[in-house]
Amino acid sequence: MLAVSGLKVKYGSATALQGVDLHIEQGEIVAVVGRNGAGKTTLLRAITGLVPVAGGEVKFRDQRITGLPAHQIMRLGIAHVPQGRQVFGDQTVEDNLILGGFSQYFKHRGAVRERLEAQYQLFPKLATRRRQQAGTLSGGEQQMLAIARALMSEPDVLAMDEPSMGLAPIFVKQVLDTVLDLKQRGKTVLLVEQMATAALAIADRAYVLQTGQVKLTGLARDLLKDREVIRTYLGA
Repeated sequence: MLAVSGLKVKYGSATALQGVDLHIEQGEIVAVVGRNGAGKTTLLRAITGLVPVAGGEVKFRDQRITGLPAHQIMRLGIAHVPQGRQVFGDQTVEDNLILGGFSQYFKHRGAVRERLEAQYQLFPKLATRRRQQAGTLSGGEQQMLAIARALMSEPDVLAMDEPSMGLAPIFVKQVLDTVLDLKQRGKTVLLVEQMATAALAIADRAYVLQTGQVKLTGLARDLLKDREVIRTYLGA
C-alpha cells in the first residue's frame, strides 16, 4: 500500500533522514520506533508532505506522491495525526471534526454528517462534548479528537505521530486499544511512537530508526523479545 525508497530529508546542512526504506501492506500496523532525534517524526512528515524531500521517493498504491502538497496526499487517502494533537482549541469538538472533512464539506455535506455520527459512535465521549471548546478537553480527549478528525477524511492509511505523548497511563491504553480497533475496522496504521515497548506490543512489524537510518526491521513481537535491541536502540 505504501512504499518508501531511499528517502532523504535535510534541514539546512543537517541530514535528518539518510536513505530510509520502508513498506506497509494493507491492514497492517507498522511501528517506527527509536530514541529521541532518530528521525521518526521527520519520516512521517516527509511521507505526508509536510517537509520537503531531498532524495528518494514515496509511493502510495503504486502512485508516486513525492513532492505533492499535504492536502493532495490527504485526499489520496493518507491522514496525519500530528504530534502534540494540535486541535483547534478555540473551536468546538464538532467544528474540529468538520474541519477534518472539509475537503468534501461543500460538495457532500450529507456524507460529512454521516461521518460525524460514525466518529461519535467510535468515540462516545466526543459526542457528549460536541459543543465544548476543544481546548478545554483533557489531553486524552484531545488525542481522541485528533484521531477522529483525521478519520473524517476516510483515509486508507492513518499516520500517527507519538499519540501517547503527555498522556496518563489510562489514556495511553485507550489510544493503543483504539489503534487495534482501527485495524479490525480495516485501517492501515503507520505508528511513530516513543513508547517503544507499547508500540511493539500492538504492531505487526516494526522499523528501528537511529540517526536517520533504519538499523533494524522485523516482526514486532521478535523485536520486543530482544532485550539487546531494546537496550541499545530504544533506551528502555
